[in-house]
Amino acid sequence: QVQLEESGGGVVQAGGSLRLSCAASGRTFGSYAVGWFRQAPGKEREFVAAINWSGGTTYYADSVKGRFTISRDNAKNTVYLQMNSLKPEDTAVYYCAARRNSGSYYYTDSYDYWGQGTQVTVSS
Repeated sequence: QVQLEESGGGVVQAGGSLRLSCAASGRTFGSYAVGWFRQAPGKEREFVAAINWSGGTTYYADSVKGRFTISRDNAKNTVYLQMNSLKPEDTAVYYCAARRNSGSYYYTDSYDYWGQGTQVTVSS
């Protein structure tokens, strides 16, 4: 079993920054790919960023490219999402997810484990 817990969300002014953390417990996820997704009220959950098992390859949605950075520290069983230049449209509940098996980094159904989410609110 892998349990994931997101933290670091909050309220920030447009143009500000937040750093989200996804901590794994129960088992190490050093061999898991990890993704970040977000869901705004009334909208579908959408892909934000992902990182492969080694941390050497990252993927980003076009909407966040150049502003967000995903990274991981396998020794700490933690994945991070650094969010800079935040915009009101970034407001959403952010979820981290992990998968062991092959699949698309971009699809929610490719992931096996999900955290409970952390709220990010960006005010204008």
